[in-house]
Amino acid sequence: MKISAVPYVAIKALRRNRMRTLLTALGIVIGVAAVITMVGLGQGASSEVQEQVNRLGQNVILVFPGSRQLGGVSIGGGSANTLTTEDARALRDEIPEVIAASPEVRSQRVIVYGNQNWFTRIYGQSADYLQIRQWGVEDGEMFTEEDVERASLVAVVGQTIVEELFEGSDPIGETIRVRGLPLRIIGVLERKGMSLMGSVQDDIVIIPYTTAFQRVSGRSHAMVINIQVYDEQSMSIAQEKIRDLLRERHRLAPYQEDDFTVQTQEDVAQAATETSRIMTWLLASIAGVSLFVGGIGIMNVMLVSVTERTREIGLRLAVGAKSPDVLLQFLIESVVLCLLGGIGGILLGVISTEVIANYAGWPALFSTEAMIVAVGVSAAVGVFFGFYPAWKASRLDPIVALRQE
Repeated sequence: MKISAVPYVAIKALRRNRMRTLLTALGIVIGVAAVITMVGLGQGASSEVQEQVNRLGQNVILVFPGSRQLGGVSIGGGSANTLTTEDARALRDEIPEVIAASPEVRSQRVIVYGNQNWFTRIYGQSADYLQIRQWGVEDGEMFTEEDVERASLVAVVGQTIVEELFEGSDPIGETIRVRGLPLRIIGVLERKGMSLMGSVQDDIVIIPYTTAFQRVSGRSHAMVINIQVYDEQSMSIAQEKIRDLLRERHRLAPYQEDDFTVQTQEDVAQAATETSRIMTWLLASIAGVSLFVGGIGIMNVMLVSVTERTREIGLRLAVGAKSPDVLLQFLIESVVLCLLGGIGGILLGVISTEVIANYAGWPALFSTEAMIVAVGVSAAVGVFFGFYPAWKASRLDPIVALRQE
């Protein structure tokens, strides 16, 4: 038999049992679709994480109270009361690379307007906060440094507050109350969307941190200090200077651990992206089990096919076909089955990913490389699981095969 005729014979054999061919390929379809879906959603999640990190602002450094190691015990940043508003001022005034700093205090309170109320987050910040976060004011204005010094009773609110309490009407100049404290709204923030941790950033009220400390939160220490430096090149230098200055201000001996944690925007991005990447590969690996199961199904069907076509194989060998021809024929049948499944799996994977992304509101990204790899893996599965049945067929004795009923 001519080598060029082998693919034709293999495909013709598959067409004789179309339903079995389709059902056998279905296992590969499901496996490839699962992998494509998991990878697409995972890559989309990584992209969304990066986008959320970018929304933190440009060239941002975050300082949290507490150290990852304190007295030999891991407690994590944010778990102590070691940062003060004076620390924030010192970082802004004494480090040349720092252009803005905002000590942050957060609390959750019920705000009241007229006969309506809404449970939301109250953020105490400096006048530099919106500059650090690259967050614009849609209407009105941000409070000033003078408002911070005076602990003025003013507030800037997010879009969710406007929608829930003011039903879309202009809130500028209106007064909301927090624990009986009247706060005059002077600005409305631009819509920001979801945060890196999945919370709605527009559901927020921002007030001067002095007002928050004295009248709202009941706290005396900052929960985080938001810092902006001049450019990306200054990040590492500023990070070291921040650490040195805070150690000096906190009177830490050389042998003592930091009582604070300094993280750059890139640190946050790497941690979040790494978590997303691990989850993507974990899910893709689980989905890959379907490919393995599909491959076993192909091996089973090909073994059945060899048994059913024993006389046909014997006849081909008797009229001059060589063992390698028979081997190649059954290998091609197996590979064609897997390639059909791979192509179908890509189509199903793209469709299912889009449906899940649209329904759940998740982003999804597709890469040509992932699809090429999916087709390649499908072909490899066909060769791997189809080799034994093909080898078994090629080793049949023509005389014995022709006697087979």
